[in-house]
Amino acid sequence: MSPSIHLVIPCYHESGRIAPFLAELGETLAPLGGITIRVVEDGSDAAEKQRMKTLIDAQRSKTPFLLEPLFLPQNLGKGGAIYTAWNEEKNADWLAFVDADGSCSAAEVARLIQLAREAPENTALFASRVKMLGKSVSRDFRRHLIGRVYATLVSEMLNIPVYDSQCGLKLVPRACFERLASKLTIHGFAFDVELLTLLLDSGCAVHEVPISWHETPGGKVHLLRDSFLMARDVWRVRQKRGA
Repeated sequence: MSPSIHLVIPCYHESGRIAPFLAELGETLAPLGGITIRVVEDGSDAAEKQRMKTLIDAQRSKTPFLLEPLFLPQNLGKGGAIYTAWNEEKNADWLAFVDADGSCSAAEVARLIQLAREAPENTALFASRVKMLGKSVSRDFRRHLIGRVYATLVSEMLNIPVYDSQCGLKLVPRACFERLASKLTIHGFAFDVELLTLLLDSGCAVHEVPISWHETPGGKVHLLRDSFLMARDVWRVRQKRGA
């Protein structure tokens, strides 16, 4: 049997744009089998939770492997939402997440799932927004520029040669995650960096996989504020790691 995959979609006020992506995922991933999808609603207000429940209930009639959503009572941050769902899943061979906005298409999600099922043992896959191997990347120039500065900061401060630590599609073997879950402390936007360093330090290989990416309007990242917070968290990771 092919390794099973548990795909988490962290959400905070995403009901206005997630429905087309859920439908696309359902249609594209169904032929692969062995996949479950769970939306995690990260502490949105009651009205938003009801909107999310309504649209997921409607989609579940067409996508049986879309599970009941997980509603968190308070906002934990993107990493906190993902880790909560990953910690609850005890059976899947792989734990994954993808951003709710559909910037990474369902076809690319399916491609990385297939790569994960063929990957060597003890290897995680991180999607990377890099224009190579025929992949196209459409991003706001300011976001691209800050992303490149941030990636350089991560590489230099942590001594890790990484092109794109923040891309919103990652797949991690459950066994690898369980070894380090208790050490994960950063739940905001820089959670990816801590996850990356702990995976590497635990002996899990991490492969960056180029993907096509088309930025979707409506993101909640504030460039200046969140860039500062992410840089601060990279420093925290460095201090914990002793890099």
